[in-house]
Amino acid sequence: MASMASMSTWPPSTMNEFGIATVSLGNWREHRLTPRLESAAKAGYQWIDLFDECWAAYLEERGLPGDQLWEPTPENLRVARQLGDLVKSLGMRIACTQPLRQIEGVKDPVERRATLDLVAKRFPFMRAFDTDLVFMCANIRTDDGVTSDLKTVSRDLAQLGDMAAAYASKDGGRMLKIGYEGLSWATRNTWSASWEVVRFANRPNVGLVVDAFNVLAAEFADPYNPAGHGRIYPTLDESLDILTGSLSSLARTIPGDRIFFFQCGDAELMNPETFHPPTDPSTPALLPWSRKHRLYPLEQSLGGYMPVELVAAAVLATGYTGPMSLEVFNTSLNQPGGDVARVHASRGIVSLQRLTEAARALPPFWESQADAQQAITDVSRRLRASSQRL
Repeated sequence: MASMASMSTWPPSTMNEFGIATVSLGNWREHRLTPRLESAAKAGYQWIDLFDECWAAYLEERGLPGDQLWEPTPENLRVARQLGDLVKSLGMRIACTQPLRQIEGVKDPVERRATLDLVAKRFPFMRAFDTDLVFMCANIRTDDGVTSDLKTVSRDLAQLGDMAAAYASKDGGRMLKIGYEGLSWATRNTWSASWEVVRFANRPNVGLVVDAFNVLAAEFADPYNPAGHGRIYPTLDESLDILTGSLSSLARTIPGDRIFFFQCGDAELMNPETFHPPTDPSTPALLPWSRKHRLYPLEQSLGGYMPVELVAAAVLATGYTGPMSLEVFNTSLNQPGGDVARVHASRGIVSLQRLTEAARALPPFWESQADAQQAITDVSRRLRASSQRL
């Protein structure tokens, strides 16, 4: 199947709308959901990515048990419809719910059936929220009870797609979709490994979720390297060359309509003298960085150093027309105070505007070696201007 990238002009003639995850407006422990949504609307977002913890806290505010957030009781579904209506009244839509974790690749048939049914429990709520997308992160379990075998994992996603399609057929509503996201610390940690599963699942309602942070954390960044980047190659230009090669393949091979959601995030350049890997061997090495030190894209003044515009350009080159949505975790979001949501919403919208401009200004590096070299030069110049450590 040919990618839309080979048939489209660069840059795209239309602009993608902006979205933000509810956790990227403030932590649910300190900040109620309604003020966060109001701040997002005032800042100009059009899409909301609803996190499970935020939905659970919203239920608890209304006297309902948050640990039963996906039980389709009349009360839970009524509150879900209220939340969907609230988001619409603010001029936005709920793009998706997430995250589903540790779903695919389960070996035991009884456990597998129960795990897949956890996904199906969300379907009535998706109707109540008026959203059509739920997505799952690649499984990070490494015990003997799971496998990353391609045939097994793709079979699970295919079955989830069939379950979603059957639900939509039965209630007559629009198709429900399953998105699959590779995590940088999962076994399937690259965009190509997750795309392989989506292709083999071979269902029109099973698609790819691309997360710029996870792409870069797997294929470019290393928070424990003083330079912040690199696997084998020591220079920034060599690291960018490897990255653009991978992203060129993404732009050329994935049809835009097979990408169901695009998340954006940058991260802080860490000091390895003070930032150390976790001592608990069960904690992935990248997890502390991901959970506490992400930034909105291109926030160089705060230590951001990731070439997020390369990922964004590759995704847009596929013909992807969905939201560009922010998924950022940072300790600043956990602080109390009425200004947290407003300040972060404003930072995020400015960041998305800058990212859109930077991505569209890049040459089409997936088309020729000369364009790739120019893109590397442009991005390298931007990164070097903000940090002499790169």
